[in-house]
Amino acid sequence: MIPRYSRPEMVALWEPEARFRVWFEIEAHATDALADLGVVPKAAAAAIWEKAKTATFDVDRIDEIERVTKHDVIAFLTHLSEIVGPEARFVHQGMTSSDVLDTCFAVQLARAADLLIADVDRLLGALKARAYEHKLTPTIGRSHGIHAEPVTFGLKLAEAYAEFARARARLVSARAEVATCAISGAVGTFANIDPRVEAYVAEKMGLTIEPVSTQVIPRDRHAMYFAILGVVASSIERLAIEIRHLQRTEVLEAEEYFSPGQKGSSAMPHKRNPVLTENLTGLARMVRSYALPAMENVALWHERDISHSSVERMIGPDATVTLDFALNRLAGVVEKLVVYPERMALNLNKLGGLVHSQRILLALTQAGVSREAAYALVQRNAMKVWDSYQTTGTATVDFLAELLADPDVRKALSEADIREKFDLGYHLKHVDTIFARVFGE
Repeated sequence: MIPRYSRPEMVALWEPEARFRVWFEIEAHATDALADLGVVPKAAAAAIWEKAKTATFDVDRIDEIERVTKHDVIAFLTHLSEIVGPEARFVHQGMTSSDVLDTCFAVQLARAADLLIADVDRLLGALKARAYEHKLTPTIGRSHGIHAEPVTFGLKLAEAYAEFARARARLVSARAEVATCAISGAVGTFANIDPRVEAYVAEKMGLTIEPVSTQVIPRDRHAMYFAILGVVASSIERLAIEIRHLQRTEVLEAEEYFSPGQKGSSAMPHKRNPVLTENLTGLARMVRSYALPAMENVALWHERDISHSSVERMIGPDATVTLDFALNRLAGVVEKLVVYPERMALNLNKLGGLVHSQRILLALTQAGVSREAAYALVQRNAMKVWDSYQTTGTATVDFLAELLADPDVRKALSEADIREKFDLGYHLKHVDTIFARVFGE
């Protein structure tokens, strides 16, 4: 975890103190269940809670013990016995270390997912508000980076909203996938612990039971979780790149908020760079990179090896902390995004009306001209406009005027027919329909 790209609430989930607290709760709940089954004294189970429920686990002391034992769970249990006293001998009855480690990891990942879902909700709120603000703000749509046909800036944001609504659903699914509990003993057979203990711990920890475990919870669950985080990160990058492109000097249809006192370059005082969205592109690359080792963790030896352990100690905190930061940064960018409708209109008109070429093409075919001939007619007039644009940066030849002066076009279409095809509003007539599909209104 890098403090520069971390938020306190998510970081807190992965702190040693939080992990040891979850370990204690798993062990204490399991002991309660064993007491209910008559395996351990109820007084002992009660004493464990009484003596350790509000205790502060000494991380340095646990680390000191681990340096001798070379085993983190044993070090924790030894420290717990120092707090609890003789009753601690009833803790961890019939359990194996992975029962604690895997169930704790499930709790942490589920809680992390809750924070990520809340992050997406903030982003969705920002996207919806800005989409409605610019629902009918015309701008040029681009394919291959080249002017295509008119859209609205609100539609661009509605598209992002729909994508992050899918991201939210995937995070909910990822949470359900990974939130399972395994308290099944050394090789998952329940030989030394009753399955009812697992069910009890699962309920208390807000998890479901793992239908069949070995010594560990199957890692395909975790692979799916981290893969979904990677997909969400890719959606972040897609919107970030759109904003970066819109902020380019030659485009400048929108830009990140540039705060008072902010500096864009150590050398060039005029610079206003898209640093936040560039940062988001980099963070997205990191989150995606954590998905591959999670997939490689699926193939463990027999009932278990620990090749997954070192991986998860890194990717668990790093992926969730980084994505949490990125989602909130993106929400802030959208909330404060500076939009320039006048610049959008300027860019929309730079090509002298070429954005209406498809409507002329269709009108010619409907008037009886073959598609091939119609395409040639429209293109030969369009290329005159393109040629003028390439030399000046703004078209000096007008597409409408060229069409009106073309005798072959005029044989099929009247002046009124041609002029009518240059109506910008025609392209926006289904915006309400799309918004209703996206926002359900």
